[in-house]
Amino acid sequence: MDAETLRIAWLFPSLAFANYWHPILSEFTRSYPRTRVYTGHWPGFSPGFEDAFTVKIVGAMKFVDTVKSETGYNEGFIQVSPAIITELLQFKPNVIFTTGFCLWTLISILLKPIGGWRVVIAYEGSAPGVDYRNSQIRLFLRRFMTRFTDAFITNSLAGKDYLTQYLQVSESAVFAQPYEVSDPTALLKRTESVNLNISQLHRPIFLFTGQLIPRKGLQQLLEACNLLQRQGYCNYTVLIAGDGLQLEELQEFSRAHGLEDSVKWLGWIGYEKLGAYFRQVDVFILPTLEDTWGMVILEAMAFGKPILCSKWAGASELVIEGENGYLFDPYQPEEIAFAMRRMIDQPSLIEKLGQCSQDSISHHTPVAAAQFLSQVTHTVVGAM
Repeated sequence: MDAETLRIAWLFPSLAFANYWHPILSEFTRSYPRTRVYTGHWPGFSPGFEDAFTVKIVGAMKFVDTVKSETGYNEGFIQVSPAIITELLQFKPNVIFTTGFCLWTLISILLKPIGGWRVVIAYEGSAPGVDYRNSQIRLFLRRFMTRFTDAFITNSLAGKDYLTQYLQVSESAVFAQPYEVSDPTALLKRTESVNLNISQLHRPIFLFTGQLIPRKGLQQLLEACNLLQRQGYCNYTVLIAGDGLQLEELQEFSRAHGLEDSVKWLGWIGYEKLGAYFRQVDVFILPTLEDTWGMVILEAMAFGKPILCSKWAGASELVIEGENGYLFDPYQPEEIAFAMRRMIDQPSLIEKLGQCSQDSISHHTPVAAAQFLSQVTHTVVGAM
């Protein structure tokens, strides 16, 4: 069976905040034109990728919290529509790529004897809030699903370790390679409407972009800025691009500690405009307390930026200490401040580290990701 005739289904409970998937799915669909994407939350196509792949909205997705966390992902489960059963039986895919261990994954596995398809689980990366290592029930259910899964893809070595060590998946069934990657052109689709005047800002300029929620570590970043101020460092700027429930609390902390000259709030920036900001800043910083991957790291690297990264981000595997950036423990604000001081005290490092970032990420493109996914597809189809 050739690529032109293979039917591929992608199951995403949600594609919110996932615009980076659009270039990848577009490239994948070029090779497999009979690809169909199913989702319960679809925010629309990114500019430049309109109708680049087929999307079918199935019901509505809802995340039900069972245990809330102040520092990481909330525990809970994803509520999705069982109408996916009818969709899959009508489409009759040869291969299903499904996200994590959600209900749609279980349905895909249970229907395998009827549909005759192959199932590939995409496990983005490892993190305590999504691994459930201490939940015997979760581990039992996941191990049950892995017994009938044909292959697994994961972005990180940590993800591979979780699959093989905790879920007892054979190493030969796990394909570990960054498949959620950056496309700089997609981040520059609407830069004409960006009005960023940086001439009055102190350099170096650090950029954070993401949701303003406790898990992202913004409180710890501001505490680091407060430490820098007490140490006499005011000759830098932190730009915070994003929105979220913690915005007012963070802004109040900034005001109370006199950080208004150093910390600037940009609000939410559309994906297609982010490239303009990546281009003009000096350093990217991610103080997250927990992230299975961290696409912003790859995006910043693609624009040639040094990376100051929390060791709790999955994509921290791409940061080589002293070569393209530095790692820190976000629970220790003094470590964040120390990493920032390196950039402030040694501005000559910025270009060197940034060039290394760009060089090391240059082969991680949507085309390369689509080729990787094609290889996985051929592997599982060959076993049919």
